[in-house]
Amino acid sequence: MTTTRRSFLRTAALSSAAVPLIPSLFTSASANNQPPALSKVRLGFIGVGARGRSHIQQALFRDDVEITAICDTDPKSIAKANAMIEKAGRKTPPAYTTGDDAFLQMLKRDDIDGVVIATPWEWHTPMAVATMKAGKYAGLEVSATVTLKESWDLVNAYEKTGSHCMLLENVCYRRDVMAILNMVRQGMFGEMTYAHCGYEHDLRNIKFNDGQSIGGVGAEFGAKGFSEAHWRTQHSVDRNGDLYPTHGLGPVAHWLNINRGNRFTHLTSTATKSRGLHKYVVDKGGPDHPNTKVNFKLGDVVTTVVECANGENIVIIHDTNSPRPYSLGFRAQGTQGIWMDDGDTIYLEGVSPKPHQWESFNTYQEKYDHPLWKQHAQTAQNSGHGGIDFFVLRGFIESIKNQVAPPIDVYDAAAWSAISPLSEQSIAGGSKPMEIPDFTRGKWKTNKPIFGLNEIY
Repeated sequence: MTTTRRSFLRTAALSSAAVPLIPSLFTSASANNQPPALSKVRLGFIGVGARGRSHIQQALFRDDVEITAICDTDPKSIAKANAMIEKAGRKTPPAYTTGDDAFLQMLKRDDIDGVVIATPWEWHTPMAVATMKAGKYAGLEVSATVTLKESWDLVNAYEKTGSHCMLLENVCYRRDVMAILNMVRQGMFGEMTYAHCGYEHDLRNIKFNDGQSIGGVGAEFGAKGFSEAHWRTQHSVDRNGDLYPTHGLGPVAHWLNINRGNRFTHLTSTATKSRGLHKYVVDKGGPDHPNTKVNFKLGDVVTTVVECANGENIVIIHDTNSPRPYSLGFRAQGTQGIWMDDGDTIYLEGVSPKPHQWESFNTYQEKYDHPLWKQHAQTAQNSGHGGIDFFVLRGFIESIKNQVAPPIDVYDAAAWSAISPLSEQSIAGGSKPMEIPDFTRGKWKTNKPIFGLNEIY
């Protein structure tokens, strides 16, 4: 969805409907005071580009979901979404396409229970806030926020309206990290002390993509860019920090019970020099290409260290400007052992067959496979990103259907996404320590873990 933030700010106040309070954050579907489950969930979609359409595809697999409206200012995206819906034998929904406030018109509908938001990052929070004010569940693609103020905007909107917001962080449902979560909860790693994660993904052909060259690459972005190159690359021009923390940080936050008995307290960040994007422009567009004059602020590798209230440290790596294989670099470590994603290896003291020697994680994966995967693996095999797209949209739909808090809630969205602006501030201040706000306002001390526990309906 191509939009301008400035025009949104002029129109956002149009959507401010009050809604009844939804039950407490941690009530379960079986609680006596819960309303009866919905027989059908009615979804609207804001942003039906490639990511939005992948969510639509998952929704179309379900008989208990009806797509009642879609919104995008790109007519080609609307046409592709409608073709998918028609192919599935479903009725073509009304489409909202005219102007930057089109989504506000869609939110006025009374036949929408939840809204999936898959738009450029700077629109995520304004659209989620408007959705909550309209009394609907907001399903928000990552990252949720760009600024620290936006993290508070999400929290304040939820606490004022009672309408839930779920961060659609699909990596939280990756099969191996959910097995590790199972093992952490069963004490297999002893007391957790350290975690490592990140987003290490060569995105150069995403940041520079003209949609015309062979392979859809080239050296163009911005107005001449195609798909995400149209908007995403500008963040690498303007910002130096961890621009995309939640893929790695989400699973780690669940391992360490963040916002539920633990919380982030401080961070420091450093960044290398910026060379990769300039070199890519020269390699693809030649030394005289106009974009060789662009000053890309984003360091090639950004390293952030996060301190937690219970004494754990987390290292997060952001690495998207260099040639490299994909990795999220997971590492879970405690007083009893360690697991590492790269190499898929594990060592548990007193359990592994040989002291001080790695063993394969395969047998542990089978033994500690999470119940969600045991129950739904066959269904999930048709979805994207190795099945995790099925699980994340399922979590959103089942929350709406049962009228309960989502498994990844607004406080998670606020805290995980806040790493981005705080890392920028830390780097700008010479790796200055930055305090991470307590978005739960003290509720983390008594909140109980829910992810992977309240999702087997």
